[in-house]
Amino acid sequence: MRGRVAVVALVAWLVAGCSADDRAPPAPLVASAAASVSIPADRWRTVLVAGDNSSPAFDNGIDTLRERLTAMGVRNISAYSASPARTGQLSSARNVESALSAGGGEACFVYMTSHGDERGFFLRPDRRLLAPAALDQALAAGCGERPTVLVVSACHSGTFINAASRRPNRIILAAAATDRASFGCGADNDYTYYDQCFLQQLDTAATWTGLALATRACVETLEQRLGVRRSSQPQLFVGAAVADLRLPGR
Repeated sequence: MRGRVAVVALVAWLVAGCSADDRAPPAPLVASAAASVSIPADRWRTVLVAGDNSSPAFDNGIDTLRERLTAMGVRNISAYSASPARTGQLSSARNVESALSAGGGEACFVYMTSHGDERGFFLRPDRRLLAPAALDQALAAGCGERPTVLVVSACHSGTFINAASRRPNRIILAAAATDRASFGCGADNDYTYYDQCFLQQLDTAATWTGLALATRACVETLEQRLGVRRSSQPQLFVGAAVADLRLPGR
């Protein structure tokens, strides 16, 4: 951040809404060769992060996802919120990076929902951005070569799909292209558009790739129905080693 004025300007822009400018087109979908992988539900390690509390949508998303994952048989779940009364754990940069860096489990699932810009993911407790490089480093430390699924639900979250993050053992879902906003982060929203679609498709998907594609189609349909003029264009990277990685319990 560039001083106090820059911080205030950033927070004002993030809270104001999910907006974007008209610049370069978003990165294309990255496809990979198939390889079957199945991990028992109780051997997944999961970290859920609501980075902001300016809208109830972020906490609602991880609260519902935690319930759904528990029903699927996932037991190792850590949840972080900008309103720690919701989860008991504050979504500060230190806490989130520590949680991501912690080892354990045979596979990792990380779901992060908040505001964001092309520099990273917004964490309100610190009023700072978690940058792609920091997130990549934490995932590498905590998950290593184990199958890893990362979902970043935020404006401009395509920035997390880059040369460093594209690893054979990873699947990365981003709610929007690097130069695009995502939607549904207002004070009156129960869920963001992407979180809503992800949760809707979770029951019927068998693989993470299938879930990502179904979620993207759902978002596109929802944005068209609501008259969004500049679509979010959700992004996906699938590593060759986990192209057919199955959801817990599937």
